[in-house]
Amino acid sequence: MKLVSFAVGGLLALGLAQPALAQEADDGGKTAGSLMVRARVIGVLPDTTSSITPIGGQVDATNSIEPEVDGTYFFTDNWAAELIAATTRHHVTANATAAGNIDVGQVRLLPPTLTLQYHFLPHDAFSPYLGAGVNYTWFFDPTVSHVVVQHVSYENNFGAALQAGVDYEITGRWYANLDVKHLFLSTTARINGGAVRAAVNLDPTMVGAGLGYRF
Repeated sequence: MKLVSFAVGGLLALGLAQPALAQEADDGGKTAGSLMVRARVIGVLPDTTSSITPIGGQVDATNSIEPEVDGTYFFTDNWAAELIAATTRHHVTANATAAGNIDVGQVRLLPPTLTLQYHFLPHDAFSPYLGAGVNYTWFFDPTVSHVVVQHVSYENNFGAALQAGVDYEITGRWYANLDVKHLFLSTTARINGGAVRAAVNLDPTMVGAGLGYRF
């Protein structure tokens, strides 16, 4: 949350203290045919619910902070499509099971997400947007504790995505960005060859802040 507070404060300070800068350097803002490339730092915050068979309990996945890159192409001044690429690593535990708390190990996720966006004020310094789309998540590079869990596999899956964000034109073609996405993401984990199965809704919220350049 400190990352979010810092990003919001920075954007507000830029907007209140330097409104003339963006106006003087403005060359038309976001327009049809524009391509914006951003680099962000994202916090990935899973909100897990699960069902573990046959031992019961609840799956928990840790938060993660990672770099992310994305590209946004404008079909019109208002409508655009964004594709993000990032990998995140999470530590997974199964808590309050019949066998106690179990260290399942770590796994890395690759969740490329494509959203269709509407930009409300594409020619203004502050340009908010909303988006919705789809993601497909790959689970890879799992590591296990080899104490109770000898092997684990995760099922790749599609999910929906919702998005809200704002770009702020710093100067010329450079933008500061604050972005929030919520992914509806489910998987099935099979532990020790399927002796234990967990149906898990990860449903992470992804909060990002960074810089973008408009071509």
